[in-house]
Amino acid sequence: MSKVFASLGMSLDGFIAGPGSGPDNPLGDGGMRIHEWVFGVESWRARQNAEGGQTDQDDAIVRANFDRAGAYIMGRRMFAEGEVGWSDPPPFRAPVFVLTHTPREPWVRQGGTTFTFVTEGIGSALERARRAAGGKDVQISGGADTVRQFIDAGLLDELQIHLAPLVLGAGVRLFDGVSAALGLEPAGVVDSPRVTHLTYRFAAS
Repeated sequence: MSKVFASLGMSLDGFIAGPGSGPDNPLGDGGMRIHEWVFGVESWRARQNAEGGQTDQDDAIVRANFDRAGAYIMGRRMFAEGEVGWSDPPPFRAPVFVLTHTPREPWVRQGGTTFTFVTEGIGSALERARRAAGGKDVQISGGADTVRQFIDAGLLDELQIHLAPLVLGAGVRLFDGVSAALGLEPAGVVDSPRVTHLTYRFAAS
């Protein structure tokens, strides 16, 4: 059966975005620094319609995640932050289901990406994403509240944290409000000069 996974950048002090995040300030103050490692890798640059880039262990992880994800789920705030900045085609190249309270017609973009807006909650979004993924995995793209909802519901199989060597000091923490009884099992570590990639499985999965 396909897996449900999240893949998130994080600072050493546990933040996945800086303070003041919004459509005009994606990832908040200083938050973009968490992801600097990814901008130069070949697989990410290809999704931005750019040539060249690094082909190292960081690139291999980004490429593998793109290859395994047949559909994506994200929250309305993450969509709002990216709506202005994503190119056309967006980097997903697969169906994206956006959790929202406000109905909206699907937004069709180039490259196989259609943003579908789901008002019935995470269960409905996951059911639709699994069907659209065609047997591939479903990636929960964020933000923090959306990932926490999947964790709390026991619907997340795997969590990747890309730990950047920096301290933000404030912002949005992934694990705020998550139960201290959360069971995670280490499943892999990949080190590079720019970031440490940590993979965990959920003990009940």
